[in-house]
Amino acid sequence: MCGIKQLGLFGLVTLLAACAGPSGMAPIDDRARGGQQGAAAPATTSGQHVVQRGETLYQIAFRYGWDWKELAAANRLREPFTIYPGQQISLGSGRAPAVAAARPAPQPAPTRSAGASPRTSEPARSNSQVAAPAARPAAPASTVSLPANVAGWAWPVQGPLLSRFQSNGSLNKGIDIAGQLGQPVKAAASGAVVYAGRGLLGYGDMIIVKHDETYLSAYAHNSKLLVSEGDQVKVGQVIAEMGSSGTDRVKLHFEIRRKGQPVDPLSYLPKS
Repeated sequence: MCGIKQLGLFGLVTLLAACAGPSGMAPIDDRARGGQQGAAAPATTSGQHVVQRGETLYQIAFRYGWDWKELAAANRLREPFTIYPGQQISLGSGRAPAVAAARPAPQPAPTRSAGASPRTSEPARSNSQVAAPAARPAAPASTVSLPANVAGWAWPVQGPLLSRFQSNGSLNKGIDIAGQLGQPVKAAASGAVVYAGRGLLGYGDMIIVKHDETYLSAYAHNSKLLVSEGDQVKVGQVIAEMGSSGTDRVKLHFEIRRKGQPVDPLSYLPKS
């Protein structure tokens, strides 16, 4: 009997060790099931993130528990907060270099041969026209219309609660709610969609809504996204359909972030 218990303990330790993040990268939240409510979880404050094609500043800030404005300031990014593939985003307290990645090089204008007509020659283009960034820039705060504050929160879906928020270590940073495939997922508060896609490992098809200068909410594992980045949404508006993308069963993973850091959604949602 003792040997069986030891074998079971060894297996548990092995599974926990397998949850570590990839080498050279800060770990991604492991949303384990179960657990208890807790305080806000701390942000990742060491290491760096190498920007991949298509990533935005909002997306990177969400992944590591940062407020996007603070992450921009820490890396000396200014409006329109454009980031480039290969750029190194510092996650520590120290300032990153002002130029962390080379911008795409402009192509020289074609040389007009002798005797060629000016009408048949391609005009020279300015560097600003040629050197378009390969990655999407993160939308600055001035481009979206937001309420002064969150007036109230509503449940994004109705269903059994599968797991609760955890604040210790790499555990659940939100709540998981069970439901049916295709069940409507609603915005928990009014705001602007700042991310809609599948760029965050472990979240599947996901939507992030910015509600004001303090709060974000996230809706993960959807089967279908019904809004796009930049869309304005109202509380209770259907924004997605529930699914199982990036996970092992149909459910909604829902998070609320205050200044980039996960907080317990059950402390904000109406009691039911």
